[in-house]
Amino acid sequence: MTPPLPPPATADPGVRALTPVSRVLRLCLHALLFGLLALAAGRAVADSAPRAGWVVAACAVLAAVYLAGVRTPAVHSSARAGAVWLAGLCAAWAALLVVSPDGLWIAFPLYFLELHLLRLRWGVAAVAVTAAAAIGGFVGHHSLAHSTAVTPGAFLGPLLGGAVAVATVLGYQALYRESERRRELIEELITTRAELAAAERDAGILAERERLAREIHDTLAQGLSSIQLLLRAAERTLPEGSAALPHIGRAREAAQENLAEARRFVRALTPPDLEHGSLPAALERLCSGAPGPRVRFSLSGTPRPLPTPYEVALLRIAQSALANVVRHAGAGRAEITLTFMDSSVTLDIVDDGKGFDPTSAPSGDGGFGLPAMRSRAETLSGLFTVESAPCQGTAVAVTLPLPAEALS
Repeated sequence: MTPPLPPPATADPGVRALTPVSRVLRLCLHALLFGLLALAAGRAVADSAPRAGWVVAACAVLAAVYLAGVRTPAVHSSARAGAVWLAGLCAAWAALLVVSPDGLWIAFPLYFLELHLLRLRWGVAAVAVTAAAAIGGFVGHHSLAHSTAVTPGAFLGPLLGGAVAVATVLGYQALYRESERRRELIEELITTRAELAAAERDAGILAERERLAREIHDTLAQGLSSIQLLLRAAERTLPEGSAALPHIGRAREAAQENLAEARRFVRALTPPDLEHGSLPAALERLCSGAPGPRVRFSLSGTPRPLPTPYEVALLRIAQSALANVVRHAGAGRAEITLTFMDSSVTLDIVDDGKGFDPTSAPSGDGGFGLPAMRSRAETLSGLFTVESAPCQGTAVAVTLPLPAEALS
């Protein structure tokens, strides 16, 4: 509970400083209490009341007790110390109420302190007792002074004051809780935005690495490989002892060295999942670490080395499809199968989830990433298919024809 009152006995030392609005409200409460005490003492002196000295002394004691609590750190950090201070304050107020009917006015700031320092149910009970004491003290003074009949305002004033205090504190607490929820939401949004930015940056880095690896493999590496083959053919066609043979041999060796260097570049730009093993090993790690449904990996056929763009495409398609299974399918089981055939390699991702209608799936991220998977497959002249129906699970398959170097 953090109403706009001093001093917060239940406050944690690590809690943020009070807002400017709360500080202003605290100052207003200080001013109200001291103003009412000054008014009570001033009236007693001005009217030359029989107990004017006692009234001034009681007001001074009450002001001293209040100041002591406000300036004592323990009252701000300990609920027990706050309760003890509140009890002393109420005792000083009771003494003032005994010697002056004007002590009735001090009940209003006491309401806020009681609601602030005590738990809600105890605070409301304390407000009720304080209101009853204020009414009783005022009525008692009128009876001793044989004054005119007590007006209804003597009863309604303390009761309405207590009701207003309770409503004010409850309203402030509701606003404070809403403010805290919004603050937490804003902090969560800021954190999420930072995480998304980091994820997008990492995704961009990986995408650029893949693009460079694909470009080097498809241009430089293929060109150097073709040059090497042409130089071999030239060596075979030249007669023995030709003066051009040493130059062609050195050119072929240079092409071979540069081809090896290009392949090292491609390996260095390989995604981290493929850096420490083969594609089947990367897919098996992907299945074992997937959250949500049980995912099983199976390998069919005889594995063979694949060019880096093929391994990257198959791994990324598997990751995207498995992410869709976790996020959207509501599946209990899933299976990823990698099949090596004579002239192609096939990847199947099957789940027993709720399925969907592929013909009505939207494009983009909201469409389970199907366009991105299809694009990866078609870039390598592959075939991408999706089979699904509501309540019948989903099967995603991609078939890539093996390039000539993988068939040899």
